[in-house]
Amino acid sequence: MPLVLTEEESLLAESANRLFSRAAPVSAFRRLRDCGAPKRYAPELWAEMAEAGFAGILIPEEFGGTGFGYAAAGLIFEQIGHVLAACPLMSATLASEILLRDGNDAQKALLANVAEGTLIIAFAIDEQVRHQPTQLATHASMDGPGYRLNGTKRFVLDGGNAAKLIVTAGTEHGPTLFLLDSITPGVSIKPLDLVDSRNAADISLIDVRLTAEAQIGKPGHAAATIDRALDVGRALLAAELLGIAQEAFDRTVAYLKEREQFGAKIGSFQALQHRASRMYANLDLARGVVLKALRAIDENDRAASALASLAKATLTKTARDVLNEALQMHGGIGVTDDFDIGLFFKRARVAGDTFGDDYFHKEQLARLVWRI
Repeated sequence: MPLVLTEEESLLAESANRLFSRAAPVSAFRRLRDCGAPKRYAPELWAEMAEAGFAGILIPEEFGGTGFGYAAAGLIFEQIGHVLAACPLMSATLASEILLRDGNDAQKALLANVAEGTLIIAFAIDEQVRHQPTQLATHASMDGPGYRLNGTKRFVLDGGNAAKLIVTAGTEHGPTLFLLDSITPGVSIKPLDLVDSRNAADISLIDVRLTAEAQIGKPGHAAATIDRALDVGRALLAAELLGIAQEAFDRTVAYLKEREQFGAKIGSFQALQHRASRMYANLDLARGVVLKALRAIDENDRAASALASLAKATLTKTARDVLNEALQMHGGIGVTDDFDIGLFFKRARVAGDTFGDDYFHKEQLARLVWRI
């Protein structure tokens, strides 16, 4: 399992860096936030990302994607973290993972639209304030040849934009996945106002009638697919957090070199040098953890789930520590809206909690290591 980038991956990272630096600098995110756009992302940027093959990065060519794999997708998410680009790429990757694994022919046919960036499918899984995917109260009961769906989903990424939803629900056979239109009668969507200015929503499902064709895979056999999708989401969020933390560190080092206090650059103060050195070392270690997790998913390694949790736990804590230090070293101005560092801080906190924070994944790792 090589923990260095291939030539193709390096070229992809450079291409993503050029695209986001040109089309989605942090200033563009500020304008998007301040204009109050209801979609919370720029359709023009998303269209350009789709044209570059990013929306379909996990979708094989036979379904209209590029099929670059998980490590490659992680490089794109890392670049997203550097510029805080708001886009529905996480939803696209999760939907791709689920439909490729368990979808029928009609459901897999939607993947071409996902790859084109013309269809957003949101994954509705959480029901608690904290991430607890196994606590499933949403239930689908038999209703003639179809189902009747009832429950509530919390913090659904891109829930306010999605044309379709993938919903987890319990049935008499066990956990099952369903694909439905977001405008289906009985579906109520409440957009959320998050500190990181991203699109998310709470979704209420009251007597939602579904045909048997809405079912993804066999009833009661969704647990493995859900676990796999969450592993992918967690590893990719870890990659985004790596980009966020690295950018915050780079900006902080640049600030230490220009800010003067007591007649000297504050970067010359030994105490600050020691703190910056710790951040650098932790980031270097974290980079290897993320790449190893993504490589393991690419290779279907039996330790992939544990490594995905390790990556998410490590980067949640590392990003939190780096951003805390960045704010401290910037001083009072760091918490004002005049400096971008506060934007990275807010995104790191939300991304860190999504699909489980470091405390959740420490418990998850304790359970998983016994299976390896």
